[in-house]
Amino acid sequence: MPSVETYSPTSSLSLSPVKGRGAVGATLGRFETLSRAAFDDLPDFPPDPEDAPSAPETVIHWDLAKSVVTENKSPDIPHELSANPYRGCEHGCVYCFARPTHSYLGMSPGLDFETQIFAKRDAPRLLREHLRRRGYRPRPLALGIITDAYQPAERKLKITRAMLEVLAEARHPVSLITKSALIERDLDIIADLARDNLVETAVSITSLDADLTRKLEPRAANPARRLRVIRALANAGA
Repeated sequence: MPSVETYSPTSSLSLSPVKGRGAVGATLGRFETLSRAAFDDLPDFPPDPEDAPSAPETVIHWDLAKSVVTENKSPDIPHELSANPYRGCEHGCVYCFARPTHSYLGMSPGLDFETQIFAKRDAPRLLREHLRRRGYRPRPLALGIITDAYQPAERKLKITRAMLEVLAEARHPVSLITKSALIERDLDIIADLARDNLVETAVSITSLDADLTRKLEPRAANPARRLRVIRALANAGA
């Protein structure tokens, strides 16, 4: 089980590129009232290798959400319901539209977004309770639409799989989009839903150039692997 620690804000100072991370710094969020700037008035000594910043590790926090299903009323978004097992995404895609959401947590849209991951461990229970509400009308639910439901933390936590199990029990329609090969783990559930035309899957491929995608999406599956995922999903009827 990933460690769960108390968050302490990271520095806002810019860093050198970090292998395996999309952001190179932890710029403060838009809602912060204070900012910090680097200032060095020491002589220009040669850098000491021991002073080099270490690569930031991923920390998992428990997100004690009270609800997990969000309703969308915007006409330009093709789904009415969504549910997200995680906040933040370790894939670290440099262009991710969800990065600013970490500002609402008092964290950086930069390194914090891809290293401080919030997992909604009660999401399966909350989802089941939502589906049991009096008067609930089933509509396709987009699972993991803000951040990838199959990011690395899912390998151990299995929150997405547990939510899929709830949806399968209820024979509820669901859609999935991912950059991860981990979705193949859940082909048994996906194939079961596909037999009743209850699932739609998509795999995002930005480019077939592996070197380019390594820079844009440092912790996502490489393009060739994603193509194999598409084949597996197609064979499963999804």
